[in-house]
Amino acid sequence: MHSGNQWGGTFEIHVDPVTDDEHSRSMDLDRAALYRQQLDETQQSWLLGPQDGNQKKDKYVDLGCVICKRKVLWWIVWTALTAFVVIGIPIIIVKSLPKHKEKAPPPDQYTMALHKALLFFNAQKSGRLPKNNGIPWRGNSGLKDGSDQPDIKGGLVGGYYDAGDNIKFHFPMAYSMTLLSWSVIEYSQKYKAIGEYDHIRELIKWGTDYLLKTFNSSATTIDKIYSQVGEATNSSTTPDDHYCWMRPEDMDYPRKTQVASSAPDLGGEMAAALAAASIVFHDDAAYSKKLINGAAAVYKFARSMGRRTPYSRGNPYIEPFYNSTGYWDEYMWSAAWMYYATGNSSYMSFATDPRLPKNAKAFMQITDLGVLSWDNKLPAAMLLLTRFRLFLNPGYPYEETLLQYHNATGIDMCSCFKEFHVFNWTRGGLIQLNHGRPQALQYVAATAFLASLYADYMDAANVPGWYCGPYYFSTSSLRSFAASQMNYILGDNPKKMSYVVGYGKNYPKQVHHRGASIPDNGVKYSCTGGLKWLHAKSPNPNVINGAMVGGPDRSDGFVDVRKDYGYTEPTLAGNAGLVAALVSLTSSGGAGVDKNTIFSAVPPLFPPSPPPPAPWKP
Repeated sequence: MHSGNQWGGTFEIHVDPVTDDEHSRSMDLDRAALYRQQLDETQQSWLLGPQDGNQKKDKYVDLGCVICKRKVLWWIVWTALTAFVVIGIPIIIVKSLPKHKEKAPPPDQYTMALHKALLFFNAQKSGRLPKNNGIPWRGNSGLKDGSDQPDIKGGLVGGYYDAGDNIKFHFPMAYSMTLLSWSVIEYSQKYKAIGEYDHIRELIKWGTDYLLKTFNSSATTIDKIYSQVGEATNSSTTPDDHYCWMRPEDMDYPRKTQVASSAPDLGGEMAAALAAASIVFHDDAAYSKKLINGAAAVYKFARSMGRRTPYSRGNPYIEPFYNSTGYWDEYMWSAAWMYYATGNSSYMSFATDPRLPKNAKAFMQITDLGVLSWDNKLPAAMLLLTRFRLFLNPGYPYEETLLQYHNATGIDMCSCFKEFHVFNWTRGGLIQLNHGRPQALQYVAATAFLASLYADYMDAANVPGWYCGPYYFSTSSLRSFAASQMNYILGDNPKKMSYVVGYGKNYPKQVHHRGASIPDNGVKYSCTGGLKWLHAKSPNPNVINGAMVGGPDRSDGFVDVRKDYGYTEPTLAGNAGLVAALVSLTSSGGAGVDKNTIFSAVPPLFPPSPPPPAPWKP
């Protein structure tokens, strides 16, 4: 039965087998072509969008490695431009505005006094002065010094006059250069911060250049040292450096040179000065090497077995003024500096040989041997060697003696405290390190330097303090002692007087000093003609800025009279201690010492680890 077809006809399909087979093969072949055609059209629709003439086509930009829409590119450009206007231009404007840096804090009193104190050395220069010496009333002088010794090429021109006279004493001069160099090695950052680094290096070089002239520094073995230029006796009646009162520029009397064929003390101090300076000038390899070679030669001379008589013994032109009481302290002092300058362990072996401190009486707790001066370097030498123990801890074979030096240094520092009654003190607060004798301040300043330096050493080694018997003291207490003594010198005393000329409003006006007391008016005053300026009651016509005078007596009294040299005469050694103490206490340039520069030449203290064993082989 067939269902009806509303369209007419039936649902039956008549197929021709032959025709149907051909038609199937044609459809199979065309299906792949049709698929490719459809795929191409699809891809075209993806890339070009619908084939609608009314729709707006996107435009693209080929950037080489990337193809992006133009709209996106414009959006990026405008965003960057907007960011530059909103962020970049304000930054440029801010950067171009003048910067308002915070003002550095004003220099403290120690810095201000230090600027003055260094000028004293400019005023004490002998020889042909540089144009920038900065002391208008000083000129060339002593240009014939050393001419009485025919074997000295170029003479002994240069160096420093010692005090208010015109003598060049080489023993305290060398000590002064050592102390200045030590202060630079420890506190170079402070000198740089206050703008005095180049100045003090120039002052040191002025001294070491001269010291190199006082012996044959080009030789490895020497047999003499020129120990002094100029001479005087306390009862002289003929023209000399004490009998005459003349500006150094006008000297016309004979100035003889003193020669020492035996000088363990002077030779040791000169070796220390040259070795310490070689560390200061480590950035100048040629000059540093020259200083080390000279130091080695004069050290060898000082240690010679046949030359152990003190340089001043029996010399009437030296013994009354700068008599040396021993030389074992200079041996210890110079050996330490030679080790730091060269790294040669033989110097440290000698410095820590138990026989050396025994001969120097280092551990006998003799009060006066704990006070640093131009004659006694023992406390400074032991502190310098304590530094080695604190920072490098070398151990055997040095430890036993270094520990004793460390303990002795602690005892020296304990003696600075009033509660132990080792030294007397004035009512105004000044420690009497030289038992009330004249020239008290030079000992006070040098000891204040050691106290402040030891406190800095302990701080750098993370040691908070030390024991004085059963009592414990912090580093701050030691630093407070040093500050109290320097404050006294700078005016915190019963007289309300600064004992540093030119610092503060009230300072000595009649300094015992030939060059400062005689006017620079073009008139040459004769040997005795200048005595009227010695006895004048008016202030000195020339202010010798930075000179630290002898200082007050045991009752805090002070007489500002030119003839009373015990009160009013400055010295090279005293001012060297003053400079060192001031730079150690100033806050300019930050606190603390330079731990490493002094050890630059010191080799590794322990042998390197052995190489690992060779790989195992069966």
